[in-house]
Amino acid sequence: MTTNALPDDLIQRFVSIVGDKNAVRDEAGLAPHLVENRGLYKGSSSLLLKPASTQEVSAIMTLASETGTAIVPQTGNTGLVGGQTPRSDGNDIILSLERMNAVRDTDPVANIIVVDGGCILDTVHEAADKVERMFPLSLGSQGSCRIGGNLATNAGGTAVLAYGNMRQLCLGLEVVLPTGEIWNGLRRLKKDNTGYDLRDLFIGSEGTLGVITGAVLKLFPKPKGHQVAFAGLNSPDDALTLFERASTLCGAALTGFELMPRIGIEFTARHIPGVRDPLETPHPWYALIDISTSDTAETAQTMIETLLEQGFEAGIVQDAVIASSEAQRQALWHMRESMSDAQKPEGGSIKHDVSVPVSKIPDFMAQAEAGVLNAIPGARICAFGHLGDGNIHYNISQPVGADKADFIARWREINHIVHGIVLAHGGSISAEHGIGQLKRDELADIRPGIEMELMRRIKTAFDPAGVMNPGKVVKI
Repeated sequence: MTTNALPDDLIQRFVSIVGDKNAVRDEAGLAPHLVENRGLYKGSSSLLLKPASTQEVSAIMTLASETGTAIVPQTGNTGLVGGQTPRSDGNDIILSLERMNAVRDTDPVANIIVVDGGCILDTVHEAADKVERMFPLSLGSQGSCRIGGNLATNAGGTAVLAYGNMRQLCLGLEVVLPTGEIWNGLRRLKKDNTGYDLRDLFIGSEGTLGVITGAVLKLFPKPKGHQVAFAGLNSPDDALTLFERASTLCGAALTGFELMPRIGIEFTARHIPGVRDPLETPHPWYALIDISTSDTAETAQTMIETLLEQGFEAGIVQDAVIASSEAQRQALWHMRESMSDAQKPEGGSIKHDVSVPVSKIPDFMAQAEAGVLNAIPGARICAFGHLGDGNIHYNISQPVGADKADFIARWREINHIVHGIVLAHGGSISAEHGIGQLKRDELADIRPGIEMELMRRIKTAFDPAGVMNPGKVVKI
C-alpha cells in the first residue's frame, strides 16, 4: 500500500462530481472526520465528498472502482469501533451523506417512512410525530447519528426489547454498490419471499458492501399510556427476578428494562448537569423500567404500580420512584443515557459492548468482576445496559490516581479477559456497536473458519476492486 497522498488530477476528477463547494480539502474542515468518537482511531485523508443524490454517489463509486480508490462512507461519525474512520496512509476518500438528509415520504396508514441515508435520527422522530406515529429507535447520539450509519451498524438502543434493532425496523433499502451500480430495494412489504434477502446483507455490513442511500422504515402508533419507574436493588440477581416478573405482568407493554450500578449513578450525578440521584438512600444496583400501553395511561400506571408492589413484597425492590410527568420520565432516561459520557472525567475507560443470554447476566457480572479486579486491583467497574435483551456495556474506569496511558495500554488484555467470559456464556463480543477496526482481528480468531471464509466471499463478490471501506470487519 503506497503512503503517498492521492494525485491532484484524480482528486479533481472526484471533486468534479459534487462540485468544489461540496468537497473538503483543507485540514480544518477534514479534522472532525478523521477521529473516532472515543479517540481510539485517527486516520488521514486528503478529500471528503458531500454528494447530494444517489446518482452522485453512484458516479463516485464508479470512478473509485475504475481507479482502485478506497472510499470510506461516513454519516454522523458517532461509531465506536473505528468503522467510519479512514486509514492512516491518506489514500482513503471520505464520503459523507450529510447533504442527503431528506424525508422522502411518510405513510401513516401503512406505518412506514422513506428517508435518505443521511437523514438524522431525530429528524425521523420529528417526521413520525407529525403524522401521529413514532419511530422507536432511541440512542444517546440521536441528534447527530444518521440512518445510513444506524443501518450499517444494525443499531440497537434502548427499545430493542419491544421493537427490535434496525434489522427489524427496516423494510427496504436503496444501496449504491462498490461498482457504482444502484440497487433499488425500497420495498414497502412486510411479506416478500422472492429470493435471497439482500437487505439483510447490507444491514450490519458497516459500509463494507455498499453505501446505503435510502431506507423504508417501520413506524408505530404512539402509545397512549407511558410510564417509567426507577428502582433500587441489591444485586443483578434481583434485577433478573424483577425482569421476569415484569415480562409476565406487562408482556409486550414492557418496552425497556435497564440495569445500572451505584457507581454509574455517582458518576452521572457528579459530572452531568441537572442529574441527581432520584432515591433518598444509595443502593448497589438500579433498574429503569419503561412501560408503554396502547389503550390508556391508567393501564400503564396500574402495571408499574403492581410490578413495584410485587417487588417490594418479595423483598426484591428496596426503594422506587415513579415518574409523575413527561419531564421526569425524560430525566430518568437522560441519567441512563449519560452514563457512558459521565465516565470521561474519571480518567481512562476500557469499554466493552457485549451480550449474553439474559438468564446468564448475573453469573457473567460476577465472573467478569473477579477477572478484572484480579488483573487491575482498584479498577472501577461501571457495567450497565439493556438487561432485557442481554446487552451490557461493560465499562471499566481506571483506579483513582492511576496513570491514564498505562491503564489504556491494557485495553487488549482486559478485552481478552471479559470477552473470554462472554464467550464461555454463549455470548457475543459485539452487541450493537459493530466490529469496525477494533474487533476485526478478534472476530477472525473466535468465529469458525467456514464462517469467516463465507464473509470473505461475500465481500469479494460485492467489492471485487476492494475499494469499499477496506480494512474493516473482515480482512481480505
